[in-house]
Amino acid sequence: MSLVAVPFYQKRHRHFDQSYRNIQTRYLLDEYAAKKRASTQSSSQKSVTQESSSQRESSSERASSQTLLGGTTCRLCAKRVSTALEEEEQERKRRYHSLLAAYGEAKRERYLSELAQLEEDVHLARTHARDKLDRFALQHVDTHALRHAVGDRLAWERHSFEDRISRAPEILVRLRSHTVWERMSVKLCFTVQGFPTPVVQWYKDGSLICQAGEPGKYRIESKYGVHTLEINRADFDDTATYSAVATNVHGQVSTNAAVVVRRFHGDEEPFHSVGLPIRLPLSSVIPYTHFDVQFLEKFGVTFRREGETLTLKCTLLVTPDLKRVQPRAEWYRDDVLLKESKWTKMFFGEGQASLSFSHLNKDDEGLYTLRIVSRGGISDHSAFLFVRDADPLVMGAPGAPMDVHCHDANRDYVIVTWKPPNTTKESPVLGYFIDRCEVGTDNWVQCNDAPVKICKYPVSGLVEGRSYTFRVRAVNSAGVSRPSRASEAVAALDPLDLKRLQGIHWEGDKDIVIYQDDLEGEVQIPRPPTNVHASEISRTYVVLSWDPPTPRGKEPLMYFIEKSVVGSGTWQRENAQTAVRSPRYAVFDLAEGKSYVFRVLSANKHGLSDPSEITSPIQAQDTIVVPSAPGRVLASRNTKTSVVVQWDQPKHGEDLLGYYVDCCVAGSNVWEPCNHKPIGYNRFVVHGLTTGEQYIFRVKAVNAVGTSENSQESDVIKVQAALTVPSHPYGITLLNCDGHSMTLGWKVPKFSGGSPIIGYYVDKREGHHKNWHEVNSSPLKERILTVEGLTEGSTYEFKIAANLVGIGLPSDPSELFKCEAWTAPEPGPAYDLTFCEVRDTSLVLLWKAPVYSGSSPVSGYFVDFKEEDSGEWNTVNEVATANRYLKVCDLHQGKTYVFRVRAVNANGVGKPSDTSEPVLVEARPGTKEISAGVDEEGNIYLSFDCQEMTDASHFTWCKSYEDIADDERFKVETVGDHSKLYFKHPDKVDLGTYSVSVSDTDGVSSSFVLDEEELERLMALSNEIKNPTIPLKSELAYEIFDKGQVRFWLQAEHLSPDASYRFVINDREVPDSETHRIKCDKSTGIVEMVMDRFTIENEGTYTVQIHDGKAKNQSSLVLIGDAFKAVLEEAEFQRKEFLRKQGPHFSEYLHWDVTEECEVRLVCKVANTKKETVFKWLKDDVLYETEKLPDLEKGVCELLIPKLSKKDHGEYKATLKDERGQDVSILEIAGKVYEDMILAMSRVCGASASPLKILCTPEGIRLQCFMKYFMEEMKVNWYHKDAKIASSEHMRIGGSEEMAWLQICEPTEKDKGKYTFEIFDGKNNHQRSLDLSGQAFDEAFAEFQQLKAAAFAEKNRGKVIGGLPDVVTIMEGKTLNLTCTVFGNPDPEVVWFKNDKDIELSEHFSVKVEQAKYVSMTIKGVTSEDSGKYSIHVKNKYGGEKIDVTVSVYKHGEEIPDVVLPQQAKPKLIPASASE
Repeated sequence: MSLVAVPFYQKRHRHFDQSYRNIQTRYLLDEYAAKKRASTQSSSQKSVTQESSSQRESSSERASSQTLLGGTTCRLCAKRVSTALEEEEQERKRRYHSLLAAYGEAKRERYLSELAQLEEDVHLARTHARDKLDRFALQHVDTHALRHAVGDRLAWERHSFEDRISRAPEILVRLRSHTVWERMSVKLCFTVQGFPTPVVQWYKDGSLICQAGEPGKYRIESKYGVHTLEINRADFDDTATYSAVATNVHGQVSTNAAVVVRRFHGDEEPFHSVGLPIRLPLSSVIPYTHFDVQFLEKFGVTFRREGETLTLKCTLLVTPDLKRVQPRAEWYRDDVLLKESKWTKMFFGEGQASLSFSHLNKDDEGLYTLRIVSRGGISDHSAFLFVRDADPLVMGAPGAPMDVHCHDANRDYVIVTWKPPNTTKESPVLGYFIDRCEVGTDNWVQCNDAPVKICKYPVSGLVEGRSYTFRVRAVNSAGVSRPSRASEAVAALDPLDLKRLQGIHWEGDKDIVIYQDDLEGEVQIPRPPTNVHASEISRTYVVLSWDPPTPRGKEPLMYFIEKSVVGSGTWQRENAQTAVRSPRYAVFDLAEGKSYVFRVLSANKHGLSDPSEITSPIQAQDTIVVPSAPGRVLASRNTKTSVVVQWDQPKHGEDLLGYYVDCCVAGSNVWEPCNHKPIGYNRFVVHGLTTGEQYIFRVKAVNAVGTSENSQESDVIKVQAALTVPSHPYGITLLNCDGHSMTLGWKVPKFSGGSPIIGYYVDKREGHHKNWHEVNSSPLKERILTVEGLTEGSTYEFKIAANLVGIGLPSDPSELFKCEAWTAPEPGPAYDLTFCEVRDTSLVLLWKAPVYSGSSPVSGYFVDFKEEDSGEWNTVNEVATANRYLKVCDLHQGKTYVFRVRAVNANGVGKPSDTSEPVLVEARPGTKEISAGVDEEGNIYLSFDCQEMTDASHFTWCKSYEDIADDERFKVETVGDHSKLYFKHPDKVDLGTYSVSVSDTDGVSSSFVLDEEELERLMALSNEIKNPTIPLKSELAYEIFDKGQVRFWLQAEHLSPDASYRFVINDREVPDSETHRIKCDKSTGIVEMVMDRFTIENEGTYTVQIHDGKAKNQSSLVLIGDAFKAVLEEAEFQRKEFLRKQGPHFSEYLHWDVTEECEVRLVCKVANTKKETVFKWLKDDVLYETEKLPDLEKGVCELLIPKLSKKDHGEYKATLKDERGQDVSILEIAGKVYEDMILAMSRVCGASASPLKILCTPEGIRLQCFMKYFMEEMKVNWYHKDAKIASSEHMRIGGSEEMAWLQICEPTEKDKGKYTFEIFDGKNNHQRSLDLSGQAFDEAFAEFQQLKAAAFAEKNRGKVIGGLPDVVTIMEGKTLNLTCTVFGNPDPEVVWFKNDKDIELSEHFSVKVEQAKYVSMTIKGVTSEDSGKYSIHVKNKYGGEKIDVTVSVYKHGEEIPDVVLPQQAKPKLIPASASE
């Protein structure tokens, strides 16, 4: 047979990452595999068929032999035989599957080995073919020329060969998923090619597989482009997604597969290989299995935005549930079958089918259908997905284009098309930018410099052999849109390359594939192209197409295009700078209105061909135009939230891409887009509308040139469900029977079909009869009927149908009712049980009274309930209720309940009603409640809205769940879906529970309790509206200005220009005058009156009255007694303050603070001073002298009081005075002010206090704390071991200006411990502590002992107590007597000296000592010789002292010398050692 094949280096693209696909090996493999598969399958099937037939014959022979031997077979034997046959059949099936698995595994192994061998053979065959061709060419040339030709040719071919075979990796055979049992081995294989040879890495769930990490677990092999990963003894943890990534310098490609490792459970047997033969499609198995598919949960109409993620999911019940065989799930968008991609992922299994979107674009908008295909048929579900535009990058920019596709791809050329966005709210699109990106990179390059106006663009300049993706951006006057979704990748390759391939039979059974060019011979200069024509014409460009020359030669071809204006006779080369390799070219920049002709030249390295034939004249112009507007638009009802829009196709609609539909709420003129992707048909269901709202619609047609004008607007339509026939009545109940007639009741159809029900028809038939007989010929309006003319003792059944311009579906036949008279004394059953106000934990149950009341009237009712499918009834009310309604509370949210009612009379409890239909206790989404309010005229109302109304719906208002029929007290107004219940004469009789229900809805109802408090609130609001008052922001108030003026003012919420006002003081209107300046700012609502002088005569009541239309208000302010005096004093004070500030004055009066040096500083601030202004400080009205006068220009005056004490008490004044006036500021330092100053000083002193220090004295140990200033008035405490110390003989507390101290007299061991000094500053305590114990105490105590001994000696030594002067002046002849008192213990020794020499006693000198303490020395008749220094020494064993006295003698008549007044002589100590 002839084999068409291609060289292995010729590329064809399938696009994954930056991969370039090669198909020549694929063609060879497909042909080879087809032949092998046909032969192998036929032989395998024959063997299997023979084996199975032989088994069937042997089993049938055994069965027949058993039958012959036994004659007839008993049931037990037959059962045993049947069981044996079934077991044999199962065994045959297992063997069959085993054979299939073994066959598949063997086939795969053979395939892989043959593939490797085949690839090696292809390489060898290609080399031999080249050698033969080269030898054949060399035989026809000269030897010398041969060398040069061969060299040049080999160089050219080498370069061309390497250029053509250098490619990114390409996967020929991809990985395949496997399901295996535990402890089995699994091998993953794939084939990849590329040049240079790709490097392959294996990954498990994204993590690199390392053989060294788990020795023996993995085995990785690579041979002849076939790469394998073998997992030895797989366990459950090996379940994962395995990926193989092949990489070389040109790009990267990957493939992945899932490995599922199953565990052995129970009677399941491990399946030793894959379940189906290789390449056996699963879909071929599925259709022969019958499945029953039910949709449990369905996806609905969905609204999303671009860029979001979404999953459409359906929950399914598939019967039977087979593990290895499942029905096929198919997803469609607008009836186009979807496949998995980078944007969508599909899942089917585990009872659900889902379609996931990782990044939504408007391309994804459409009608999605899930189809489950099996032998049982097709089960499907559809719903629309709306994807609106993402927020624009620039405000007002258009939405992104969509559906970008590539057409007519060639070596360096491709046509890109797209669909335009809907610009309902944006300005029109002016054009589009097209971007391209090479696969495997993120570098987007803009293809066109100026925006292109139509939705099609030819992109040239592509690099042959590379793959590209494209995207489009729209432009309008506001800016550029977001980019569209990238197109599918397209390869720049010539599709005609495959036609130029030929198969050559090689030695044996081998075939190779070569280009037809190789057999064309020596064609050097190519022939001209043929069939040059314009394949596409538009206003901006013309696309030329042609056929390559034949023969074309082996060299690569290029093309040059030339154009000429018709009639000019000159040719201009269009692509002089860029060679064209594709037989397509787009010519731009053609002059509008001119005709052109074109020709094409082909070229290779040998030269340029002759020109092709000239084309017919071509003129650049649009071949299609913008479509005309669509025709009439009709909108019709569909559901509660959707409308069906239909329209007539436009008269001129060439090449339509679809339609855009817009909607607008009636009266708003705000248009919104209904679809964001053009729809291809003239009917569309608009979803997401508001129930009860009115809309209008319009439509635009779209083609590649743009969008049409808007169609005419549709008629206004209200969104509500379409009219249908009503559902059937139900709940037929027998209410009474007297033996000849039966009274029946039934319930309203759950759905009326959107229109009011006109009436009901009742049919009857006797039990076990087939024919039904009409009971009533005219429709019944009530849901209760007495059927007459029945036979006592007979049984009857009934059915009922509702009428709506025809008869709806009849109800199910009732149960058989026996016609016998009711004589029980208890009442019959209540009927017509209905529910309203269903909320999360409560509901209201309503019912009607029994028709048969028994022998006494009905006195009440019991209500029973239970969960659905539960057997035990529970009674809601312990005491029978007289009402025919009951609110049931404390139910469980999400639970389903059923109810029944039992009537009670004097004879007991009657028969229970029929069980109600199940009710789910859960509030409906969007549940609304009754609201109470007052309208503009002051009328009180209850209001309720229902957006789910249909034409058949109506509001029913009830009080205490009884229909309101009192027209004298109530009025009901209903407009559309809004209803109000008005109270005509609201009073306390209107208190109670009001409810409203809306028929023909899903139980829409609500209630409102009008209690006394709520009624009072509403009546007060009503009174305000009927008797309006002007609301005030603020009542009448007063304000005092700086000059003592008094302003009375109030502010209203709002005043119209026609508002009037007046001021009334003490019942007398005050006009606007100089003394009462009155004005009103109506824009702000402020009314004010200013009085310049407020006096004693102005005491009284002030009132402002305002009128504005019907509204009025007034506000009063009473200024009498203390209130008036306070205002008067304040006004007088402000007036005086104003006058004071006209001259020099204090802007801040005297105040004080304490400096960091613990000095009290008096401070005041002055203002309005000048040079002549005199400032003085006074204390107690006496001028207080300071070192320097304050600088008034600085405005601050200070007076420092250092070391504050009680002597600083007094009244301090600061005075200012000049010719303009004077001002005084007074501060008295005494009492509380003085105490505050001490506390402030304590704060400074406490912060600056030094640590406690020890000072030893003869009396004991003194602890002292130094600070900046200390005074006794400060609040200080001393603590010993945290016990407060009181001053005593043992511990004396005191201080000086610089310190505070604690004197411990005669310390003992008990005085050891921690001592704390504390000073309080009014807020905080400042503490300093010292631990007087251990070494510190011992050292201090030793020092104290020394000082005490020294003090004792000082006390008892000899000393002169007094009496001696230091200088004595005396006249000659006089007697000098020096007398003093001495002390000492023991008595001291007294010695007199003159000029430091002992005095010899005589009559002239005499010394007397009396009582050991009085000492005198007498000098009789002093002479000048007696002048000198006299000393007295007084001493004992403890020491003593001496005193010197200078005696000066002058003669009689001489002038008494000037001497300093005598002072007491100062003693000089004599140490004890000196006295011994």
